[in-house]
Amino acid sequence: RDPSTADLPAGADPVRLDFEDPTTFGPAFDGVASTFLMRPPQIADVKAGILPALAIARDAGVHHVAFLSLQGAERNRVVPHRRIEDALMRDGPAWTMLRPGFFLQNLIAPHGPDIAERDEIFLPAGQGRTAFVDARDVADAAVRVLTEPGHEGTAYELTGRDAWTYEEVATELSTALGRPIRYVDASPWSFWRRLRGRGHPRAQVLVMLALYTSCRLGLAAHVADDLERLLQRPPRSVAAFARDAADHW
Repeated sequence: RDPSTADLPAGADPVRLDFEDPTTFGPAFDGVASTFLMRPPQIADVKAGILPALAIARDAGVHHVAFLSLQGAERNRVVPHRRIEDALMRDGPAWTMLRPGFFLQNLIAPHGPDIAERDEIFLPAGQGRTAFVDARDVADAAVRVLTEPGHEGTAYELTGRDAWTYEEVATELSTALGRPIRYVDASPWSFWRRLRGRGHPRAQVLVMLALYTSCRLGLAAHVADDLERLLQRPPRSVAAFARDAADHW
């Protein structure tokens, strides 16, 4: 929210945007033709916190929004991402939905301390498989859809090539780090106590419990080839991510 702290490439013009301050909407969207939209996690009421900004963006001349949604949002009326998708489809501007699977970067935060300090992945996902994606590939996809024509009105499901159990992920981390990493299938209560003990907000931990329950039930395992077709290269693998991120653990 503070333009003076923005870490942007040379030539970029940082402008303050605060979804809780409507006076920032007009200046932020002035002269903007297309935009990448990511919902701040703390904004659950998108009708009050996101949709007014989209209306101003549309009226200011923004003609294309690439929205960072959620895998399966089209089938889930509960998640706030779905309400933003519905608003874009109903009222515009033109849209592209990016629906990623689970970010591999979640193994850095919030689960990095468990790996670094305890040599374990500690979460309640059972033996369910998960379609992971590297957030760097999601960024590359966003650049592609915002800088090339022809992606308007399209939804992309963004995953890697395979769905993994967390035991398999632990094996890849062990190889990359040169020390054994194990997966601990935590109970919901022990997971709750550990993350709350680290100061994670109650609402965040509840959301994480819901997400990992979906993994446990096999609801996060669907793999799509949209990302590979969009980027015209293979998505980054779990092994490549583990090597690249090894210093974090």
